[in-house]
Amino acid sequence: MEQNRSQKKALLVVLDSVGVGALPDAAEFGDAGADTVGHIVRTRGLDTPNLDRLGLRAIGGTSFYQGKEGVTGCYGKAAERTHAKDTTCGHWEIAGLVMEKPFRTYPNGFPEEVMEEFEQKIGRGTLGNCTASGTEIIQRLGDEHVATGNPIIYTSADSVFQIAAHEEVIPLEQLYEFCRIAREMMMGENAVGRIIARPFVGTSGAYKRTENRRDFALPPEKDTVLAGIAKAGMDVVGIGKIEDIFCRVGITKVDHTTNNHDGIEATVKYAGEPLSGLVFTNLVDFDMLYGHRNDGEGYGAALEYFDRNLPRIQQAMGEEDILIITADHGCDPNFPGSDHTREYIPLLVYGKHLRQGVDLGVRATFADIAATIYDFLGLGKWEIGTSFWDDIRR
Repeated sequence: MEQNRSQKKALLVVLDSVGVGALPDAAEFGDAGADTVGHIVRTRGLDTPNLDRLGLRAIGGTSFYQGKEGVTGCYGKAAERTHAKDTTCGHWEIAGLVMEKPFRTYPNGFPEEVMEEFEQKIGRGTLGNCTASGTEIIQRLGDEHVATGNPIIYTSADSVFQIAAHEEVIPLEQLYEFCRIAREMMMGENAVGRIIARPFVGTSGAYKRTENRRDFALPPEKDTVLAGIAKAGMDVVGIGKIEDIFCRVGITKVDHTTNNHDGIEATVKYAGEPLSGLVFTNLVDFDMLYGHRNDGEGYGAALEYFDRNLPRIQQAMGEEDILIITADHGCDPNFPGSDHTREYIPLLVYGKHLRQGVDLGVRATFADIAATIYDFLGLGKWEIGTSFWDDIRR
């Protein structure tokens, strides 16, 4: 049965870190030559017929371009206007907020005075205070952490203050409280985009991170389309870590999934519900489990798993709904290092009522996604970005 016009919704799915080639300024970030999807295609192959049908391999200027034959979706790619490559800036720009000044990063660790204040407030010492891979640092410092009870502090090329702790040494609620303390501290001159709890379990030589991660982000400095949609009395469902990235601002319902399987299942569920507004999903495994761990084989398998489940989302959608599949940055598992990479993001759009095979080209900002969703929902023109709704509607 066709939905009432008031019940149409946009499904926005972020494949976390699935970049499609280096941006022109990638060299400024040390990322010249990064190509998350392209390198996976070349190193292991990629069987994604449903994404290809939507236009993944029809995106112009990509290393894995195969042509437009048989494409039924609308497709393109977008550049990030914010001078950054982190999760928060990427998602905020997708939601229509471009940051003129990106969050501060700490490539040499945090200042001594910051660490001294943090240790005084939590009543114990700390370990690490360096740039590191999360999986590597818990193996390197895990034994000392278990012996001393001191949390492991580390950062990356992103604007993050990460606190790792064994769940049997520092219980989850205490770890989260340490994060809240750090969040209150890391403001103003020392502001970081996110404080991240990184709990782990296991024994010496076999420590393993758990899914009890929590992100403590700053609230958006200006309104995003999430807030705009919510203010209009519509639904805004945040699936996965969306609630953390936006500090729940503009989100009316939360489904905090912690992996791709559960995130996909939640998306299928909400795709079939008579909502009006936005369902915003982040699928974190691409980045967390595979990109940062330089696991190209696992990354490719995760993309193929999403592809197999994509028809379920499409079939659950209402007649007037639209689906936008994108990313927030790159994290090329076949590129030196373990950090995010400065890349274009894919833009794949599907709807049972949309035009087919529309080439959306290269968008100047991720915010074009926000502008399009706002336009699609009949809420007018968003202040940042250019809507492509008129290009894809029948």
